[in-house]
Amino acid sequence: MRAVVFEEYGDPEVLKVQDVPEPHAGPGQVRIKVHAAGVNPYDTKIRRGFTKDFAPAKFPAIPGLEVAGVVDEAGDGAAFAVGDEVVGWSVGGSYAEYAIGGNVTRKPADLGWEQAVGVPVAGETSQRVLDLLGVKSGETILIHGAAGAVGSVAVQLAVAAGLTVIGTASAVNHDYLRSIGAVPVLYGDGLLERVREAAPQGVDAVFDTAGKGGLEESIELRGGTDRIITIADFAAGKLGIQTSGGGTGTPEQVRAALDTQLQAAADGKLTIRIADSFTLPDASKAQALSESGHAHGKIVIRP
Repeated sequence: MRAVVFEEYGDPEVLKVQDVPEPHAGPGQVRIKVHAAGVNPYDTKIRRGFTKDFAPAKFPAIPGLEVAGVVDEAGDGAAFAVGDEVVGWSVGGSYAEYAIGGNVTRKPADLGWEQAVGVPVAGETSQRVLDLLGVKSGETILIHGAAGAVGSVAVQLAVAAGLTVIGTASAVNHDYLRSIGAVPVLYGDGLLERVREAAPQGVDAVFDTAGKGGLEESIELRGGTDRIITIADFAAGKLGIQTSGGGTGTPEQVRAALDTQLQAAADGKLTIRIADSFTLPDASKAQALSESGHAHGKIVIRP
């Protein structure tokens, strides 16, 4: 099969399309004919070697955590049958024609492939951090990077939970943030004053999805580091800020939450904005866009 692989750590240019052996479903597993693979910042961190001390790549490595597609091979005891449309997490990489499903669930029939593959990581991450922050209806949350793939889902989940959401983003994304229920503010110099103007009632919690500044201002807004979490700034520990980088629920809990979020997307209650879609040969461009921090939504690869 054709797949994107890298055989050394480095820049996006180390990603190449090669013919590799097809994977096969083992007991309890399904093989998926990939219709869409999600691109996430964690993919680029693995490629650059930032995770090699605790999660080294096994070369030749195929990137990709998220997968959406059709089951074409089912192992003994698998929960899905050939022909089922599924979405979730992959085992062994999803930037390929075929992938092994990890924790996957059924895709709603009326939800597109690209929108479906934009839900698993963003939905799990958003709900996990909102739960860790202990937010509740009536509170105000500041979300940095609110127009990104994770940020925009976090905005919508927070709004649905009854929170007032202040979202930082570039000016070009402000109308979009208003459309999903956030009060937009421009990031950069003067952020502190703009947030205080937008939220004179104060900020009860902060969720940083951007990793590009704003934490020191967040500490001042909160009067300390309590109820501030980042998923993107791994130097935040120096400021005493909590970093959340992994799931906390059981596979069953994660899958149940994904089912709810997928159905919300299918019903039009959760918007998954697609920033761009790439083919396998352009995977390096997809990851470069992800690393730029300027993707306005979810980046997808279509084999």
